[in-house]
Amino acid sequence: MKLSREVKTGIIVIGGILLFILGFSYLKSTPLFDDSKTLYAIYPNVGGLQAGTQVSVNGFSVGTVNNIRFKDETGNLLVTFTVNNDFDFSKNSKAELYDTGIIGGKGIQIIPIFDGAPMTKSGDTLQATTKPGLTELVQTSLNPLKNRIEGAVSNADSLMINVNQVLDDRTKKDLRESIAGLSQLMKSLQGSADVLNGILSDNKGKLDSSLTNFRALTNNFAKLSDSLNNAGLGRTLASLESTVANLDNLLARINQGDGTLGKLMKDEELYTNLNNASRELDLLLQDFRLNPKRYVNVSVFGKKQKEYTVPEEDPAEKIDEQ
Repeated sequence: MKLSREVKTGIIVIGGILLFILGFSYLKSTPLFDDSKTLYAIYPNVGGLQAGTQVSVNGFSVGTVNNIRFKDETGNLLVTFTVNNDFDFSKNSKAELYDTGIIGGKGIQIIPIFDGAPMTKSGDTLQATTKPGLTELVQTSLNPLKNRIEGAVSNADSLMINVNQVLDDRTKKDLRESIAGLSQLMKSLQGSADVLNGILSDNKGKLDSSLTNFRALTNNFAKLSDSLNNAGLGRTLASLESTVANLDNLLARINQGDGTLGKLMKDEELYTNLNNASRELDLLLQDFRLNPKRYVNVSVFGKKQKEYTVPEEDPAEKIDEQ
């Protein structure tokens, strides 16, 4: 069958139109014969999201972004995307905008929710969320540090201004003199340290000998302690402790008036009698010394001894009066 030129021309035109439609659909990432459901999400900022970017669920690609346009005068952007009907999820699920790579690029991932609500159907608008990217996280982390650095720099400037106000010419001169004096002091201390090192070096032998003698003295003390321990020092101390205890007991009995010494200390009548007896003995001896003839009669050649006459001033009477 021979086709006419007009039929061939019509077939070519229709084929070109079909190829144009297929190419345009491919460029818009919208398959011509696709039964995927079309969903929407509204974002205040899409961060460079492009049409044709994949839409994923749990990292698996389930659709593509078809179109991005302004929704109203506020500048909000309406994103149109398609999702395969192979996976159903609640209409309360979220369409999250996230970074697809470190160096940039945005994508949409569906966070499915299964809460018993009706499943999504074509034409529904999902809740839009934005996951902070690496740049936002770094900026969020660095902003407090930036504020602290700015505050520290401001405080440092204020401190320097205050220091400059305090350090006038006279204060600076005094500070220089103090630093110079401190330097001289350090030099003097260094010289003293050198002298001390020299003394220690010159007397190193003597110091070694002194330390040796001290070590020997310590050993001797240790040996002496061992000797005292071996000699029964413990038994001696125990015996001394027993003696002291007995002495304490004896003193306690004396203090209570037991025994002769206790009675002498406690019995006032005995003390008075002893005191009187001592006084009378003293009178007797005094009278015997002054008037021996009253007590001893000695006859020489049979001569009769004269009778003793008490003198007018008898010392014994004076002692009695006292």
